[in-house]
Amino acid sequence: MSEWPTEPDFSAPFGETQAAKRARLLPRLRALTLAHAHACLPYSRMLDALHPGARDATTLESLAWLPVGVFKHLRLASVADADVVRELRSSGTSGSQPSRILLDRATAARQTRALAAIVGDFLGKARRPMLVIDRNDLLRGSEALSARAAAVLGFANFGRQPAWALTPDLAPDFDAIDAFSRQHGDQPVLVFGFTFMIWRLLDALEVAGRRLTLPRGSILIHGGGWKKLADLAVDNARFKARIASLTGLTSVHDYYGMAEQVGSIFMECEAGRLHTPRFADVIVRDPLTLAPCAAGETGVIQVLSELPTSYPGHSLLTEDLGSITGEDDCPCGRTGRTLHVVGRLPRAELRGCSDTRAG
Repeated sequence: MSEWPTEPDFSAPFGETQAAKRARLLPRLRALTLAHAHACLPYSRMLDALHPGARDATTLESLAWLPVGVFKHLRLASVADADVVRELRSSGTSGSQPSRILLDRATAARQTRALAAIVGDFLGKARRPMLVIDRNDLLRGSEALSARAAAVLGFANFGRQPAWALTPDLAPDFDAIDAFSRQHGDQPVLVFGFTFMIWRLLDALEVAGRRLTLPRGSILIHGGGWKKLADLAVDNARFKARIASLTGLTSVHDYYGMAEQVGSIFMECEAGRLHTPRFADVIVRDPLTLAPCAAGETGVIQVLSELPTSYPGHSLLTEDLGSITGEDDCPCGRTGRTLHVVGRLPRAELRGCSDTRAG
């Protein structure tokens, strides 16, 4: 009989050295592997097919992982259907089907606590007026299940009196934006949105000959959508420069995360690095051999998280490229491993998972 590990520690999310975190995470993630294998037969079969012997992993790098794309093809659950309270779907890319992530109450609550710990480290405890750069009907209809909607709901816990900046057809709602500015013109606000949506709003501001002037001390948090901006040759530096030019905002934080590991986001600090929190970690692997890369080498990103117990998503090989930028050495003072995300792999998925379906 395999047992689930105890609840993660959500205190001081960036206050543990990398060595201490590795030593603590290994037995907890190994226990998750064993418990998921006991509770989810398709996952157990994939372990045997992809990672024979990984149940006895002695390092984080030797832990079993799943290709993140498997959630587009298989419905993987480690709890009974009656315990699933929400099915989360990734945004997906054009021509691809979304991932389906099954959450029970415990996993959903863990995600909320993790996000609160991470974002609270950057925002503090005070809730700020919040401007959401997205369509004002996002939380209604079929998109209410999307990862984008889940992100808005998650970050809404750090805001108050939310206003939406876009109409259902993604046009700027200048009436709503102007009303928000008038109401909260003298206090720092939180602006949150999908990266590509923010870029579209900046386009619209320029076309209209307008600016979005926000109070001193305001902060912008954004994530996702970098593939579309990469196609436009927009990098993080150009994104921030345009934000500063059209809004005056200089406190801008990207984050790296995914529907398959909601809550375990890696926030960009003041020094421009993406930080892994204490309940998550990252490994970069050679795209051809899948051997772990040294710091500074670009490879495929593997993400580890203590949070998921309703589905086997605690160790996932993503389809993103990046590099490790340091450990316990960031000028911002936060400890742990830091990451730089380069972009997406060409469309490719590991073969063999379909062979592990129940016969």
